[in-house]
Amino acid sequence: MFDKFTVIPAIDLKDGEVVRLLRGEMDRATVYGQDPAAVARAFEHEGARMIHVVDLDGAIAGAPRNLESIRAIRAAVGCALDVSGGLRTIDSVRAAIAAGADYVSIGSAAMLNPLMLAEACHEHPGRVFGSLDVREGRLAIKGWRETSQLVVTDALERFRQAGIAAVILTDISRDGTENGVDIEMYEAVARSSETPVIASGGVARIDDVVALSRLFRRGIAGVVTGRALYEGRFTLSQAIAAAI
Repeated sequence: MFDKFTVIPAIDLKDGEVVRLLRGEMDRATVYGQDPAAVARAFEHEGARMIHVVDLDGAIAGAPRNLESIRAIRAAVGCALDVSGGLRTIDSVRAAIAAGADYVSIGSAAMLNPLMLAEACHEHPGRVFGSLDVREGRLAIKGWRETSQLVVTDALERFRQAGIAAVILTDISRDGTENGVDIEMYEAVARSSETPVIASGGVARIDDVVALSRLFRRGIAGVVTGRALYEGRFTLSQAIAAAI
């Protein structure tokens, strides 16, 4: 999948609607659409190779809550779908894949239940991403409501042992803020990771995409962007064209 730098649009689902949160706070959600499938079609039309779909309700509940919307997105597009949010049991991973996910991103369960992560990687080789959500240097779990005592290097070692295909690294402090990306943090994590790193959080302008794409050969495989697209800061096609 990551044969070149990949710009990945995000569709965050809350109560079946497309939203974006500010710094991961559920009560600070902006609604951008009521038809997730239509949003996905538009992204694919602009050149999306992969769409990052986040079940926000599932992340809070600890089990998928927007599978119907995920099935609708799958029916609408042919590009790859990466699904995350509430995937804390092997049955929930299976449910996401049955709903149409090509890849699943596992975050909290990787910290709380490493055996489940290993089982998912064994059952679905090459289709499991590890999700790291970082706030002020610590890992956040359970829909970003709690902080783990583990640090990033601990999580990367768990991911390595389990056999994940990539790491999605979200800077919560910048997520949804459009304050720009922390290039140094992403580069440091990429140096420590044995698998490709996908940056997420804070993308504000085309320059952020270009700066990250320059690190492709250093392990940054792509970038997830959401609010900047929905607010019209740039289009997906412009970001794809700008990536080096």
